[in-house]
Amino acid sequence: MSKQLLLGDEAIAQAALDAGLSGVYAYPGTPSTEITEYIQSAPITAQENIHSRWASNEKTAMEAALGMSFVGKRALVCMKHVGMNVAADCFVNSAVTGVKGGLIVLAADDPSMHSSQNEQDSRFYGDFALIPMYEPSNQQEAYDMVYNGFEFSEKTGEPILMRIVTRLAHSRSGVERQPQKPQNEISFSDDPRQFILLPGNARKRYKALLAQQDAFIKASEESPYNKYIDGPNKKRGIIACGIGYNYLMESYPEGCEHPVLKIGQYPLPKKQLQQLVDSCDEILVLEDGQPFVEKQLKGYLGMGIKVVGRLDGTLSQDGELTPDNVARALGKENKSTFTTPDLVTMRPPALCDGCGHRDVYTVLTQVLKEEYPSHKVFSDIGCYTLGANAPFNAINSCVDMGASITMAKGAADGGLYPAVAVIGDSTFTHSGMTGLLDCVNENSNVTIVISDNETTAMTGGQDSAGTGKIESICIGLGVDPAHIRVIIPLKKNHEEMAQIIRDEINHKGVSVIIPRRECIQTLKRKKRK
Repeated sequence: MSKQLLLGDEAIAQAALDAGLSGVYAYPGTPSTEITEYIQSAPITAQENIHSRWASNEKTAMEAALGMSFVGKRALVCMKHVGMNVAADCFVNSAVTGVKGGLIVLAADDPSMHSSQNEQDSRFYGDFALIPMYEPSNQQEAYDMVYNGFEFSEKTGEPILMRIVTRLAHSRSGVERQPQKPQNEISFSDDPRQFILLPGNARKRYKALLAQQDAFIKASEESPYNKYIDGPNKKRGIIACGIGYNYLMESYPEGCEHPVLKIGQYPLPKKQLQQLVDSCDEILVLEDGQPFVEKQLKGYLGMGIKVVGRLDGTLSQDGELTPDNVARALGKENKSTFTTPDLVTMRPPALCDGCGHRDVYTVLTQVLKEEYPSHKVFSDIGCYTLGANAPFNAINSCVDMGASITMAKGAADGGLYPAVAVIGDSTFTHSGMTGLLDCVNENSNVTIVISDNETTAMTGGQDSAGTGKIESICIGLGVDPAHIRVIIPLKKNHEEMAQIIRDEINHKGVSVIIPRRECIQTLKRKKRK
């Protein structure tokens, strides 16, 4: 097959298509978004009727992908690392049920928090669930892992967690493709109770999962993605995980003088680890994210070898792994060829000029500051989170998807008035609806602003599950229709908007305000088309 220049995300998507994919399930989240977008735009997707619509959230995506596996088809489910928290209920249990059709769970981690709330490391989820994991070091390896991973999933009868990081997802390299495979035919498990996790059956399934652990270690020891490379200088051995291997090789373009264990598949290959430990005086662990391998290594072999890495300060415990900090850890001076001019300053992200969220915050902050000095505004994950910055300085919290409504409810339960929540349309249908139901059930004294720009704007303008349905959803959840107010956020409507905000704050109970105006960026794209 010909070679293509692909992003890491695109390599994963193309591999899934070439491997006979029947469906991708995902919720947009940087740095994973481009995987699903690539599949959506590929000609084969329409030709072969491959499922590629966005899910409402990561939990529904994970469950639908497991349903596709149930009927023997191959499914890919994609999310960023914080999405793993949303999908965790089904993800952990899918390890106990096992799979029929191949299932790969793609978690895109974001070390340094380029576009995220935290730096969590998804490898802990795979270890917790007791399933095999992949971590590619480059785009070709990402392709190969996915292309072959569906078969490995079907062979083991377990989902595979594949963990990538931002730099791999969003950088390009040449990728050689493999022959196109057909989709699986519908088939079902030989065990009709495989997916029924009643306690009696779940205990049997869990014992079966535990019984496979030695086989998973053996598979890692025999994996082409785990490689022991000997070196003459045995004072230090190096474990390089995923993209960390690339960074290591930048410091040693002619080959590393130390023994190196390259890790791309988990659980850790015990035989190669033992070989490294037996050969070297100390071990340096290079891994992007948290000290996952480093922690395991200190107790895994039951030996007193010195291990250095993130835990002892050789590498920083936060931020990305980079060629520079790897070079420093290796004792190599890495002088910068260029310096940043003093005139270059960091510019924080800001809401687009003409964005409807701007008009919402302008009027909301004016009314609240002038008339309700005890107010607090609980916000959520989306473009509108930028209301935390100047000139608005409009919000007091941003924790996780959907938390705006439930935190406002809890604050109101504690006596805060007024308690205002600001949430976007896509985030509302992702995980805000259940919080609104809690508010309705207790008639909580909260004012909820669902700022509707009719798209999932922060991640590039993907379809929003709530478009055209927000009012119906609120009514269906029990909100009094008289207190569901739709407004158009424009400067000319400033006074009308202000009065509606006053009216609904003064209402003792649940009220919903829906400022609706299409995202200016998606509108521009439509006009260009």
